[in-house]
Order: sequence, then C-alpha cells, then structure tokens
Amino acid sequence: MKINIIGGGIGGLATAIALQKQGHQVTVYENAPAFKPLGAGLVMAANAMKALQVIGIAEAVAQVGKPLAKGAILDARGKVISRVDVTTITQRFGMHNFTIHRAALHEILLGCLRPGTVVNGKNCVGVAQDQTGVTVHFADGSSDVADCLLACDGIRSVVRQQLVPDSRIRYAGHACWRAVTEVQPDKVDMENFTESWDTAGRFGIAPLAGNQVYWYACLNVPQDSPEAKAFMIPDLYERFKQFHDPVPYLLQNTPNEKLLLNDIIDFKPLRRLAFGKILLMGDAGHATTPNMGQGACQAIEDAAVLLKLLGTHAHVEEDFKAFEQKRLKRTEKINTLSWQIGKLAHVKNPFLAQVRNTVMRLLPDSVNNRQVAFLYDVAF
Repeated sequence: MKINIIGGGIGGLATAIALQKQGHQVTVYENAPAFKPLGAGLVMAANAMKALQVIGIAEAVAQVGKPLAKGAILDARGKVISRVDVTTITQRFGMHNFTIHRAALHEILLGCLRPGTVVNGKNCVGVAQDQTGVTVHFADGSSDVADCLLACDGIRSVVRQQLVPDSRIRYAGHACWRAVTEVQPDKVDMENFTESWDTAGRFGIAPLAGNQVYWYACLNVPQDSPEAKAFMIPDLYERFKQFHDPVPYLLQNTPNEKLLLNDIIDFKPLRRLAFGKILLMGDAGHATTPNMGQGACQAIEDAAVLLKLLGTHAHVEEDFKAFEQKRLKRTEKINTLSWQIGKLAHVKNPFLAQVRNTVMRLLPDSVNNRQVAFLYDVAF
C-alpha cells in the first residue's frame, strides 16, 4: 500500500521503519523544517525494547543506550520510599530497560529509513477520505493521496482535533524542567534510576551512556506560568538545594542553555483510534503524562502492533479496527495510572505526604514489582 504518516517523531519514524520492512510505500510528513538534535533523555522500558525487537532494530538502540538495574522512589533526604528491582522483572520478560538520549534515538530511527522517506516543512492542516483513499492537505497549498493515513502528529494533533473535536488537553498541575549534563561518575549512581518526592517538588535522575545524566525537576505551578518560563538553574537550585546528593551537584553543573521546560499535559482516553482509513497513533491517540516513562514506549508498541495486524484482514479499515481493539484498554490503563501517580507524587500537604511515604514503605518490594509487571508482560 501507499501509506502516509503525519509526524516525524519517535512513533512516526518507528512505524515507518516497520511498514517499509513489510514492503509498503511510506512517506512521513513532518512540520519542522529540519531535524535538530534536541530533547533530553528518555527510558526505553523493556516493553518498548520488545517492540523494537519485533520491528528489527532493538540491537541498534541497545548499543547506544544505558541498561538500568534498579529503580527507586526516595524522599528529599535520600531515604527509600519504594523500590523496584528492574533486573528481576526484565530477566523474567527477556529484555532490559534502557535509558537513551532522545536525539540519539531519533538519529537511529532516521538512519533505518530509506532515503527520501521523510519530507520536512509540511504542515498538515486537514485530511479527507473517501472510498479510494485519504487526502492530506498542507499549509503550503499542496496535498497528497494515499491508501491510508497514520496520524502520529503528537499531543496537539491536527488530525485528532478534526476527527475528535471535543478532545481537550488537560494540565496535570505541574511543569517539568529537563536537562542532560556531563558528570563525574563517582558523584552519581550510574547504574540506577531514582525519583525523589517532597512537598517542595520532585526530582528524577537517570544515567545515560558516556558519563551523561538525564535529570528532571517538577514543580506545582500554574499552566503557562510566566514565572516558570523565567526560571533558570539558580532558581531551581534554590527550590531543590535541600535535597540529598547528587541533586545539588547536578544543578550546579548544568548550564542554563541546556534547560528545557514543558507543562505536563495529556488528554482523557479516547473511545476510538480508528476512523475508516485513518488511524490515530502514539501521542495523537493516547498521550500520557510521563510519570511511568511510557509515552515514547507506547508509541513504539503501536508500531509493532500495527506491523503484526496490517494485511491480516480484507480491508485496511478492519486492520485499523483490530488495532483499536488491541490498544485501547492497555493505553487507557497506563494513562489513568500515570495521572494518579502524578497526583500522588505532588501532594503539597506535609502530613499527607508523610502518610503516603509511610504506606508506600510498608508495601513489600514484591508488590511493587507486580504492580509494574503488566507493563512488560505484553505480546505483539
């Protein structure tokens, strides 16, 4: 088939790779005039690595990623609130968790595509479908027709807004500053992921390959806060200087120009992903807050599921409906749980925060492992 994809992010590129390997003629239309090495770090959890294995590029990603052994939630003093033995879980399901710089992952995905697959500078303004195919219209006045269309154009998807006009982005109540910085290995635990919770804010640390660390800091602020937009490293240091090591060290060793800011947003789960010959995928179909590290992972899962389903029915509309039936329940569960974790992590009342920490400490590690095992126990 001739397949058009709107959006050249992680989900769109992974899907294009999968479908090209299946023999389809794929074009990815991307709004940005050119790709730049932007972004911070992300987690390629074991479920995403399994999906990449199905697509055939897991080894290439693993070579530039950093395997993680364990994960823990800490308080501001560094005392463990909850922990997950990632190694035990990943051994059970046959794949490790990795961290990777977003730009490095993007470069790998682009390198796996046939030359000319991605067309930059194409801003989708609308789509239309009939019995013969789907036409996508662009802001420059051009258009293109394909047998079907995959909308991978992110949380602010133009395609979703046309198909589901009552879908509304919701703000989680906190903003997140992110950065990747070079570190001295003896200053930071380079094997494990941690996230520290306090009424003052939340701070996450994830080691990357090559003595780099991806960190993020979350604060409860109003949406589109001018104050938050003006924050620099010294402002974050004032908010987090009382946190355990190496939080102050990381802030003191990060240049202002490496700082990225995003409001944390998602939208309530949709009831549909398939609209005839048009399919919503990744953040366009099921955006989630980053509290479980599953945004990019679920987009990659989408690519693997579509690879397995496309061509299994007489019509592409039936393939897309089967995709919808397979993905809706799982993505809705992750969306809901991630939203709840965000609310739990950002409790402002000191008494309630203490109660939360006490209850979580009483839960055995085995319970914590079971609660996240459903993420990795996925088949394609």
